Amino acid sequence: MQTFIEKSISDTSEGKEAERILRSCVHCGFCTATCPTYQLLGDELDGPRGRIYLIKSMLEGEETSDRTLQHLDRCLTCRACETTCPSGVEYGKLLDIGRHHIEQKTTRPWHQRLVRFFILQTLPYKDRFTPLLRTGQFFRFCLPSKIKTMIPAYTKKANLKTMKVHSRKVILFSGCVQPAMAPGINQSVTKVLDALGVSVIGVKDEQCCGALSQHLTATEQALAFMRGNIDLYWPLVEQGVEAIIVSASGCGVHIKEYGYLLREDEVYASKAAKISGLTKDISEYVSEFDLEKLQLNKPKNVAFQSPCTLQHGQKLNGVTESLLSRLGFILREVKDAHLCCGSAGVYSLLQPAISGKLQANKIENLLSGEPEMILTANIGCLKHLQTKSPVPVKHWVEEVAALIK
Repeated sequence: MQTFIEKSISDTSEGKEAERILRSCVHCGFCTATCPTYQLLGDELDGPRGRIYLIKSMLEGEETSDRTLQHLDRCLTCRACETTCPSGVEYGKLLDIGRHHIEQKTTRPWHQRLVRFFILQTLPYKDRFTPLLRTGQFFRFCLPSKIKTMIPAYTKKANLKTMKVHSRKVILFSGCVQPAMAPGINQSVTKVLDALGVSVIGVKDEQCCGALSQHLTATEQALAFMRGNIDLYWPLVEQGVEAIIVSASGCGVHIKEYGYLLREDEVYASKAAKISGLTKDISEYVSEFDLEKLQLNKPKNVAFQSPCTLQHGQKLNGVTESLLSRLGFILREVKDAHLCCGSAGVYSLLQPAISGKLQANKIENLLSGEPEMILTANIGCLKHLQTKSPVPVKHWVEEVAALIK
């Protein structure tokens, strides 16, 4: 694709990166076939190819409008288009650049700015989010049904038995909302890894991974979170931990990109690259083990919902499914498994109509094989599907941990 990016932008690192990505696009349109919003809305500008043209035009100096902003906002950042693209266009990186620039060229309505401000000042901070969630859970019984469904019921943290001390050690990234919303997930990771002979290290004062801030164009906030986590992890990395394990695939894909996002930071670039290289999704890590050590009681018939951040972002499509099959689970076939469930970080809050349609489609496809349970690998997908699914929805590692003899 030929480009004529404005001189004021083309000489910047973002401009050069955008030009590199744009030039790799050959307009083929294969991406539209797997884009959830294009399939729902049927508008070229609500598909990857159309959004690429919008970003290109903006960087070339053409006038932007609220309509441009709307089309970029409607993107789920699911990156299914990247999996489909024969030219390897790095659409997710280009979208981040486009969103950053359009925020400088347009002014959002006050109510959108207020909602985004509230999200950015609460969700990434455990010490703010947890009290708010607990308050909502306390008054959940008297809230309107629409709000009530958005607040998960309180889940008590289980008492884990004392774990053994093993020579193999990993850092467990806890996440910002997951410990409050579903404390059993990381407890289950600890239990499963203990059974495999690996000790888990929790890091005090760990911060948000930065993904939420990055995708809402709060770049400096995102970078501060990333640098903060690197500082916390680095002493443990120097002591020889073998991996950083993440049980939320949305966080995992972002931490794996620390090296890219901090590539120009003279202080953090090499450390960030090391952190990214050590980061593994829990399924990716467990798959390397002899799974006979995990003797399970009667694995169920399940449908696995592969989060976009797992299959398209981390390129781990089929890894968890294979792992579950090795453990004895019977996996039901899921139609259109590549499509997003509609959660997409905070997309379900910012674009509820589109999110709701995707949620309904996903649940229908997951239930078509009549599974006893739906398993997934990301806290956002899990909570989003739980609000409407008639069968239980769990993180796969919770179910594995519960079935260990």
